[in-house]
Amino acid sequence: MLRTHTCGELNETTLSEKVTLCGWVHRRRDHGGLIFLDLRDRYGFTQVVIPPEEKALFAIAETVRSEWVLKIEGTVRKRLEGAERDDNPTGKIEVLASAITVLNEAKTPPFEIDQEKEVNEELRLEYRYLDLRRERMRRNITLRSKVFQIIRKYFTEQGCLEVDTPCLIKGTPEGAREYIVPSRLYPGNFFVLPQSPQQLKQLCMVGGLDRYFQIARCFRDEDLRGDRQPEFLQLDFEMSFCEEHDVQQMIQGSMEVILKECSTKPLKGGSIGRYTWQEVMDRYGSDKPDLRYDMPITDVSAISEGCGFKVFEEALAKKGTVRALRVPGGAELSRSEIDTWTELAKELKAKGLAYILFKPEGPQSPLLKFFKEGYLEKLQDATGAQPGDALFFGADKFKIVCASLGRIRAEAAKKFNLIDTSVHALFWVTNFPMFEEQDDGSLTFSHHPFTSPNREEWKHRKEEPLKVHAICYDLVLDGYELGSGSIRIHDRALQQEVFTMLGIEKEDAERRFGHMLRAFEYGAPPHGGFAYGIDRVVMILAGEPNIREVTPFPKDQKAKDLMLGAPAPMPPKQVEELGIRIVENK
Repeated sequence: MLRTHTCGELNETTLSEKVTLCGWVHRRRDHGGLIFLDLRDRYGFTQVVIPPEEKALFAIAETVRSEWVLKIEGTVRKRLEGAERDDNPTGKIEVLASAITVLNEAKTPPFEIDQEKEVNEELRLEYRYLDLRRERMRRNITLRSKVFQIIRKYFTEQGCLEVDTPCLIKGTPEGAREYIVPSRLYPGNFFVLPQSPQQLKQLCMVGGLDRYFQIARCFRDEDLRGDRQPEFLQLDFEMSFCEEHDVQQMIQGSMEVILKECSTKPLKGGSIGRYTWQEVMDRYGSDKPDLRYDMPITDVSAISEGCGFKVFEEALAKKGTVRALRVPGGAELSRSEIDTWTELAKELKAKGLAYILFKPEGPQSPLLKFFKEGYLEKLQDATGAQPGDALFFGADKFKIVCASLGRIRAEAAKKFNLIDTSVHALFWVTNFPMFEEQDDGSLTFSHHPFTSPNREEWKHRKEEPLKVHAICYDLVLDGYELGSGSIRIHDRALQQEVFTMLGIEKEDAERRFGHMLRAFEYGAPPHGGFAYGIDRVVMILAGEPNIREVTPFPKDQKAKDLMLGAPAPMPPKQVEELGIRIVENK
């Protein structure tokens, strides 16, 4: 070993010891003939003193610059009184150097590593190997590693087998675009990178493995958001001979351990909550609301019949809904802020964003001239609106109203600092619809096509398919969906019928999912499972705004790797070998 100790472990118990340290020069300070070097490695910092009487040593130290890699030999001694640093575990000692070896010199970094300053993200991603040296990133990657260890320990103790599944599989579209991998040996044929190990983990259950887990790498060729990456890691779990409650107990047990070990914040209300999909959509306009604050949405459809405002009345006539969101303190919003929120609502297909500001001098709104007498008072009674508040309205189809008001609810909470950041809000959302209706009237699945329906409601699937609920469940933490799970279909006939209802013809189902259907003919046990995004969990625990801050080598917001320069063109000969023709995108 080149070193005897790390830069984070020396303290008063090691006084007078001769030590050898290796690391990067974090800072160099020249104080009246004394040179101080702060030497840094992953474990911490140690102050090194270069005495001026050691002329050869001093000459080397004078040439040293930030981020040079050094080996330093010396003796541990106590710092002078008044020079101690209580904020550093090594802050009461220093190393008096007796030898310095320059292991590698370094160019001046493109950004400061020794200070937590805002740095252009593109520059940080281009030089990610330097960014990883910063304290913020070191802390986040350490936290991520700790979460991995907790997950592996917990699920192993629960009797699960860790099984790795392949990253080159058959393409069976399940809701997101897949990354396609051409086969050189079989021209015109392709593998895909898995969106998740969903089918493979179910086949593990058919194989009798009973309890499975994996930290799985998944790939989705989707537009990016702050909490998404084209490739990501998720905890994947499946168990046999279980019911919904069994799976949830296993998953929430793992989250309770993670929160206990990695967070100082308590759970709001002291426990994990539980709501149906309908409850959270009705009350908060989202299936993943942030419940660290309340601010409910009120259904005012019943009192809006014949209210005089044509937009509300027409929405109800088309079997839509009218809902109102009370924003405490919202009367102080400027017109430009309301216009910005209106554009956010329009992005979610709302036609606009009607509002009333309850100013001290009286309510103000373009709507008031349309309201019939007494309607305003009914709105105030229904919503509890007080002077100083604002009401925002949605009038349209249920999902459009929920999406737009749910977005405004989140924006209002940020604007008026309503989020209680001292707690975590963790809860289950259950009883999702089995199907969703697309714009063309056809059905699509809400979660994935392997989710088992509520058997009692399934009896009425022909007449009322949209009223069938699935045995599925999401886990939400602080306004982020951590993951989803369900009790799976394990019967070939039922699985085939679900495919048919989704418009997947029998031959197409056989081509895409024949391996699953055949497996179900050989004694598939009842089973269920869950998966949650590990990067997303770490992002929340670290208090970071996006998962790029907790991912060692992420893609940027355009799905590009700025450090490696990927994606990149391939040599023409290799492209030709794969039987691929490049079509110029005009």
